[in-house]
Amino acid sequence: MTKALRLGDLLVESGAITPEQLGQALADQKSNGLRLGETLVKNGSLTEGKLLDALSALLKLQIYSLSRYRPMPEALRMVPENVARRLHAIPLSVEDGNTLLVAMSDPLDIIAQDEIRMLTGMDIKVGIASPSEIERNLERLYSIQESMEDASLELMDTAVGDIDLTQAMGEANPDDAPVIQLVNQVIEQAVREGASDIHIEPFEKNTRVRYRIDGQLFNAFDFPKHLHPAVSSRMKIMSAMDISEKRRPQDGRILIKVLGRRVDLRVSSLPTIYGEKIVIRILDQGNAMVGLTKLGLDADDKLLVDQVCNAPYGIVLVTGPTGSGKSTTLYSVLEQINKPEVNVVTVEDPVEYTIFGIGQVQVNERAGLNFNNTLRSILRQDPDKIMVGEIRDGETAQLAIRAALTGHLVLSTLHTNDAPSAAIRLIDMGIQPFLVSSSLLTVIAQRLVRSLCSACKEEYELPEKVAETLDVPAGTKVFRPVGCNECRGTGYRGRSAIFEIMAITDSIRQLIVSGASADVLRREALNNGMKSLRKSGIRKILEGRTSVEEVLTTTF
Repeated sequence: MTKALRLGDLLVESGAITPEQLGQALADQKSNGLRLGETLVKNGSLTEGKLLDALSALLKLQIYSLSRYRPMPEALRMVPENVARRLHAIPLSVEDGNTLLVAMSDPLDIIAQDEIRMLTGMDIKVGIASPSEIERNLERLYSIQESMEDASLELMDTAVGDIDLTQAMGEANPDDAPVIQLVNQVIEQAVREGASDIHIEPFEKNTRVRYRIDGQLFNAFDFPKHLHPAVSSRMKIMSAMDISEKRRPQDGRILIKVLGRRVDLRVSSLPTIYGEKIVIRILDQGNAMVGLTKLGLDADDKLLVDQVCNAPYGIVLVTGPTGSGKSTTLYSVLEQINKPEVNVVTVEDPVEYTIFGIGQVQVNERAGLNFNNTLRSILRQDPDKIMVGEIRDGETAQLAIRAALTGHLVLSTLHTNDAPSAAIRLIDMGIQPFLVSSSLLTVIAQRLVRSLCSACKEEYELPEKVAETLDVPAGTKVFRPVGCNECRGTGYRGRSAIFEIMAITDSIRQLIVSGASADVLRREALNNGMKSLRKSGIRKILEGRTSVEEVLTTTF
């Protein structure tokens, strides 16, 4: 029955395209040599997402997001890469022992299915994936699979300690040791997908590789457990760790060039019961959202931050949990105040983003270069503006306060849940309330929320109770996530910040000196016009940039 079906006829019958669009695509196909679906997408008659949705509904087939799917190694071994590339198909898994699940861009291509059936000797079950996603993932999946197999063969002939793991990191080279190629591909794929972290986690039977993308962890692939010692050794050598020490945590750093740009990797190893867990933080300067125009500040918030940039002295604190974008905000302010006539010096751990014209100091605890003695030295360097990566203890706080009171603008971060709590935290660190009130200038609290995917977000009307919770009119229309190939099926692409900016007014200074609680400070700040994190998030919901769920789970 499927042999009689043709893609063009199905799309016209379903109303996805008009007969005229089909005729034009068939005419174009004669000259461009592309498949009909690709031609329809290329000339704008259909989007890839709509094409997949139409095929899925018409043929009752499942759509597979290859970015999130981990094919079984035995399935990939059954179909050579050159065959998979020619047929626009990727084998995903073996089901019930004799059925091969295959993702295809054209599920009506019976000839391709017959070739795979003859090649593998198995029954074929077909799923759908977009042509661009198949093209994007073919090389990644097959190259990683090949590297794992080569590395396994090498370890059968060679002891782990004898493998040449000391080559410098560079572009993957066919002559490199297979373990080196595998490590290179793990890092390159993470950078390509915009990951912020790589987790390499050993378990009883295999090692799992996960990427953190837009704040969420995704399984990338697994590799055999016996490869883990070689992979962890390669990582430790690259990051200048002690390769012989496996019983205590270690930290290291790798500067590499990936996809034509320099990337800074911060590597951490942690002994677990099954081996060393490796976590790599990716500091990709080429992918950073640094700059006040890129932060997504509302007009009134932008005005407050501009006032901070022009302030001659005082302390500006950026607060929030780990991974909330505090460093990005600080660097954006630094870029704004970085001028030839201003001496700006920073002390950071680590230096995440280099800015020309600014003296940036990297903390080195082993060499005795910590925040406190570095900050003391900086004050002897005739600075105008100082950035302290984080106020971690009372001594650092005292030095920062002293710098602010002696005519310097000090920028730093603090771990508090909201802006008003920052003043209370400084007092808890042993700073006198009158010193906090006289030196504190502005506190910026922030969170990161995921941005809705523009390709698949869907408009809907807010339920009455949700509208009441958000304090917006009943019947308000907003957007929600759906999920497509563009966003790895999550419904979100990228992240943006929401802000709560508290300017320290005279009334707030008096409350700080009198020992008022954070709740009292918050009420006064709101009365003075401070917009809460929740309000900032609601504005982004109404603009169609994020979802209700993101804001409600991120803010109180």
